[in-house]
Amino acid sequence: MRLRLVQDVRVTTTADGGAALRAVATDAEVGVQVECELVLEPGGVVRARTTVTASGAHAYDLAGVLTLLPVPQRADEVLDLTGRWCRERSPQRSPLLHGGRTRESRRGRTGHDAPLLVVAGTAGFGFGDGEVWAAHVAWSGDHVHTVEKLQEGRVALGGGELLRAGEVHLVPGASYVSPWVVLVWSDHGLDGLTDRLHTLQRARPNHPASPRPLVLNSWEAVYFDHDLPRLLRLVETAASVGVERFVLDDGWFLRRRDDSAGLGDWVVDPVVWPQGLHPLVERVRELGMQVGLWCEPEMANPASDLLREDPDRVLARPGRTPRPWRRQQVVDLTRPDVHARLLEQISAIVAEYDLDYLKWDHNRDLHEADHRQDGVSRPAVHWQTLATYRLLDELRARHPRLEIESCASGGGRVDLGILERTDRVWASDTNDAVERQLIQRWTGLLLAPELVGAHVGPPVAHTTGRTVDLGMRLLTALFGHAGIEWDITTCTGDELDRVRAWTALYRELRPLLHGGRTVRRDLPSGLPGSTGALLHGVVARDGDRAVYAIVRLTSDADAVLGPVPLPGLDPDRDYVVRLRPELDDPHRTGPRGSVPALVSRPEGLVLRGRVLTSAGVSLPLLQPAEGLLLDVRAVSGR
Repeated sequence: MRLRLVQDVRVTTTADGGAALRAVATDAEVGVQVECELVLEPGGVVRARTTVTASGAHAYDLAGVLTLLPVPQRADEVLDLTGRWCRERSPQRSPLLHGGRTRESRRGRTGHDAPLLVVAGTAGFGFGDGEVWAAHVAWSGDHVHTVEKLQEGRVALGGGELLRAGEVHLVPGASYVSPWVVLVWSDHGLDGLTDRLHTLQRARPNHPASPRPLVLNSWEAVYFDHDLPRLLRLVETAASVGVERFVLDDGWFLRRRDDSAGLGDWVVDPVVWPQGLHPLVERVRELGMQVGLWCEPEMANPASDLLREDPDRVLARPGRTPRPWRRQQVVDLTRPDVHARLLEQISAIVAEYDLDYLKWDHNRDLHEADHRQDGVSRPAVHWQTLATYRLLDELRARHPRLEIESCASGGGRVDLGILERTDRVWASDTNDAVERQLIQRWTGLLLAPELVGAHVGPPVAHTTGRTVDLGMRLLTALFGHAGIEWDITTCTGDELDRVRAWTALYRELRPLLHGGRTVRRDLPSGLPGSTGALLHGVVARDGDRAVYAIVRLTSDADAVLGPVPLPGLDPDRDYVVRLRPELDDPHRTGPRGSVPALVSRPEGLVLRGRVLTSAGVSLPLLQPAEGLLLDVRAVSGR
C-alpha cells in the first residue's frame, strides 16, 4: 500500500488549551483511506487514534491497526504488568534487547493478566528518577501492547486493538475507528508518568466531581443469604460508623440462591423480597445513605428466562455452545432485542429504587465469541465491546445521576476505555490487605486513587486465608475510593470505634487523597531486590500537606527500616510530621526498646523539607503485615 497525504496536515487548538493534529492519507489505487488523529492534552499526554476507510470499490478484512511512538535509543529497559485472579497487576521488568516484546490479550475483556501499560526507560529508572515513555490502549476488549528495538537501535512503543481474522470486514464506504492509545513521557520516573496520567483523568468532563462516598458492600457480609432483618442490622451498623453508600451485592434477583441461576433476569425475586427492595432501600435512605445494587448484564445462566426463551442469545458460533464458565454464558449484546431487553430491565430497576450506583460485573472470559454478520459467522469481541459501551452510555443518558463501577471477577476490566463510561473500577476480588498493597500500588501507575475501589475486609481474608490486623486493613483501604466489605454486625465495640475513627479520617483526608500527587518508593532492604517494605503517599499540589503510608509486607534481613525519606515536599519549607493514632499502636518502640521521637512526641517533629526528602525520619519497628500513617503539614509563617 502506498499512502499519500490528500490534504494538508491540520493543527488546531482544543477548548482546554491543548493541541490537535489531523492527517489524512489515501491509496487511490487500492482504495483505502487512513486518517490519523493526535491530541496533545494540557497535562503533557498524547492521545492517538486511527480511522481506516474502504474508500474504493472493494471490500477488505482489516488485520489490525497499531499506534507506535518513536523512543530514543537511550531507553534500554522495559516494564509491564501481568497477574491472575486476586493477584492483578504484578510488575515484570527486563532489558530491552533487539527484537520485539509483544503482549496480547485474547480474553474478550481487558484481563487480569493485562500489561496495563508498557513502559520503556533509561537504565535503572524508578518511581522518582529516570526517563520513561509509556503506552496504554484505552480499550476493554482484545488488545496488544508492544515495544521493539530495531536493528539500528531505535525503539518503537505502542499498541492497539487485537483483531481476529475476519472480525472487521470493511465494505465500500465503511470505516473502522481504532481505540485511543494514550502515550506519555516523563523525566521524573514512574511517578512523573503517573502524575500526568492522573491529571489527564481529573481533567475529563465526566470525572467524578463529588466527594467519593464511603461504601459498604454486602458481599462478604452475607454472600447470597439475603435476609431482610439481617441486612437491616448491617445497614444500621453501617450508618452508625459513618458509611455513606450501601451496596446490595449479588443475590437479589430472580432465583438467585447461588451462582447457577438468575443471571439474565433482572427482576427482584418475589420469594426473597415479597415487598421488593423497598423496605431495605427506605431504611438506607432514612439513615442518610446512598443506595447501590450489583448486576452482571453481559452474562446469563442457562437456567434463565432470557436463554430458555431463545438459546441463540448466547454469543457463539452458529450450532455451537461455548463451554460454560462459572455456570454462565456471554449474552450477545449486538442483537437489538437483547440490548433493548437488558436496557429496559436495568433502567426499570434504577428508576423504581432511584438508585445512586450500580456495581457492573463481568465474570468470565469470552471464548468462541462469534456472531452472525451479513449472513457470515465472524469473531465478535470488537462488536461486543462496542455494544457494552453503547449499553452503558444509553443507561447513563437515561439516568445522568447514576454512578457505575466496573468489576470483572475483580480487576479483570481496568482500562481508560471502560472508565469513559464508569466512575471507578474494582481493583481485585481479594481484600487481603497484604495482597492489596501491591495490587493498588501498580493499579495506581495508571489510575487516580479516587477511581480505584479499596475496601476493608474481615480479619481472615476469604481469598487467601490470611489473618491481617485491623490497623493494616484500614490503612490499605484508605488510599483509594474507600469502603467496607465485612459483616461489621459481628464487630466488638472497640473494633467499631476504630472503624468509626477511620471513616472520619477518610472524610478528612479525602480532598488530599483524591486531588494530590501520588508518590511511591521501594524502601531500602537488607536483601537485594526485596520489596518487603513500601512507601506510598499523596502530596498536595501546593505542597502544604502530605500523607504517607509506610508498610512492611514481609520480614527482612534488616530488622529495622532505616530513616525513611518522604518524597515530594518543598525543600525550603518547614513541616510538622506526626503519626496518625487512628491507624497505629501508640506504644510502638524502636530498636532494643528505644522510643522513636515520632512516638514520644505525639505533637510531631518539625523538620525542614530538604531534610525530610533526603535524610528522612526514623520509624518505630514494624512487623510483617503492619503499617503506619504519617501526616505531614507545612508550618505556617516559617
